[in-house]
Amino acid sequence: MRRRTPLTSNPVPPPPARQRGFTLIEIMVVVIIIGLLAAVVVPQFLGRVEDARVAKAKQDIQAMQTALTMFKLDNYVYPTTDLGLQALVQKPDSTLIKNWRLGGYLQHLNKDPWKNAYLYEIPGKHGNEYDLYSLGADGQPGGEGINADIGNWNLDQ
Repeated sequence: MRRRTPLTSNPVPPPPARQRGFTLIEIMVVVIIIGLLAAVVVPQFLGRVEDARVAKAKQDIQAMQTALTMFKLDNYVYPTTDLGLQALVQKPDSTLIKNWRLGGYLQHLNKDPWKNAYLYEIPGKHGNEYDLYSLGADGQPGGEGINADIGNWNLDQ
């Protein structure tokens, strides 16, 4: 049996633990740090979004080039400017088009990443049989950076 000593018989409870929260200053410092980090990271992220849109436009143009090549192999000519890219999706009413593939050459025509239609012109003005292009982010001819035209003549740039 254990013997009680005067020290253990009436133990003194420890003082209550001091509860402490964050001060307003500490919270403000953390909010400022988060704001500074966001100011550095967000612009870098937004630049990547525009790079992805340009890459998507280039991929769309390459896919439509393949469809145009298949169209020419079947019909011996590219669609005229008047028939346009719609000739890849829906059989045109033209006597020139005699071997149009059932089901078409594309399931549907995509818009460019900036929600504008891709443009098609034959004959091409940039050294190709045809020009297939997007006007870029601004929707206007020419431009630089993300506003530059993206066409089958400059896909490797």
